[in-house]
Amino acid sequence: MKKKIVIVGAGPAGIFTALELLDKMPDSEITIFEKGRSITKRVCPKRTTGECVHCEPCNITTGFSGAGAFSDGKLSLSPYVGGLDQYVEEKHLQELIDYTYSRYYETFGADSKTYGTENMEMISDLKLKAIQANLRLIDYPLKHLGTEQAYEVYSRIQQYLEEKGVSLLFETKVDDIFVDKGRVGGVIIHETEKIPADNVIITVGREGSEWFQGLCRKQGIRTAVNPVDVGVRIEVKDEIMAKINEFLYEGKLVYYTDTYDDKVRTFCQNPSGFVAVEHYENGLATVNGHSYKNTKSKNTNFALLVSNQFDYPFHEPIEYGKKVAALGNMLADGKILVQRFGDFIRGRRTTRERLKRGNITPTMQDAEPGDLGHAIPYRTMLNIKETILALDKLIPGLASDETLMYGVEVKFYSNKVDVTQDFETNIARLYAGGDGAGLTRGLMHASVNGIMIARAIARREKIDK
Repeated sequence: MKKKIVIVGAGPAGIFTALELLDKMPDSEITIFEKGRSITKRVCPKRTTGECVHCEPCNITTGFSGAGAFSDGKLSLSPYVGGLDQYVEEKHLQELIDYTYSRYYETFGADSKTYGTENMEMISDLKLKAIQANLRLIDYPLKHLGTEQAYEVYSRIQQYLEEKGVSLLFETKVDDIFVDKGRVGGVIIHETEKIPADNVIITVGREGSEWFQGLCRKQGIRTAVNPVDVGVRIEVKDEIMAKINEFLYEGKLVYYTDTYDDKVRTFCQNPSGFVAVEHYENGLATVNGHSYKNTKSKNTNFALLVSNQFDYPFHEPIEYGKKVAALGNMLADGKILVQRFGDFIRGRRTTRERLKRGNITPTMQDAEPGDLGHAIPYRTMLNIKETILALDKLIPGLASDETLMYGVEVKFYSNKVDVTQDFETNIARLYAGGDGAGLTRGLMHASVNGIMIARAIARREKIDK
């Protein structure tokens, strides 16, 4: 009798669970529910018209391949960048990363230069300068597919899954799960329709983290509160970031601030990239960034995120981040705020006239000039200021008046699900994975997470026979 497996969410974690299950359990009946669209229908009108039309659901944050894959396609090949090092020993995790890239990404057409493995003398020099500025530079091998190649790779994967008999049900939202005697029985769609399953895997991604948090409360799935990451997206001329762009492509830097000793990190660097908007449920807009293989701007952008670790009785990290972002939306009339660093340190709002003074042309043309300090808490803004001044010692020119700060950037993966080493929740045969479960950060570790879940299910089913 075929085992019925339901996957909720068609981001990298869900996709790679299905791919590995096809290899390890070829007789299983796999169904993937995805509230977004198939990859061929994921079209963002703003990329051609320059104006967001508020697609519902958003084609950037939902759909086959998820948010990160559709926006940029960066694959970290390091066991220490992505979150799974908390669950897997380094050597084994590196083997899983290598397997995932060669077995699947390369098979489906990924072909990219590996950054961070050459010019080690220059990288060592950058690391020394970072130490002198009290920064930690994390260097690691990285593949950059770009938005175009990522689209091609995931399009081939979607076609392969369909050809192998995986049921891909797009624009279909899962409302709930049902449980019988401590074991998951399946999922509920269209409010009342029950879809039975022997195993259920929830891999909803960041966009679905709030839904997952509600499900955890309702069904008694154990969770812990992760730090809340709130910050801005920085945009500068390519020349400012030239060395890091050339030798590392993405430089991950960590700083502990002078005043509060809070952790601030750079994230998602996009050389010659574009600042973009992401829309979540109820029209909430947050800032992000991406880059293409063939279409280039003259600017580099990256996120600067402040990690806020709250104590009891706080238990609403996602809601907190959404409220901060909503304040920014309110001030910008539903758009993204942008402020020059020079205006920020002088305590004044940016105007359109001041925005035109510098050498940099914003890649997000419809961002609204304003004052981020009216939306983002003082402590977070002070942390950002101190970090930019520290980064300027490593990256001269970063703290110039014309440097742009877009807000608000929030990462919604603060609902960390309590799982076993096999990523099984306290409900038997219910598994959780990916960014939306608070377990991974980034494409590669989410993909590897899917591989691990599939293997765990295959092992369990073999034992139970």
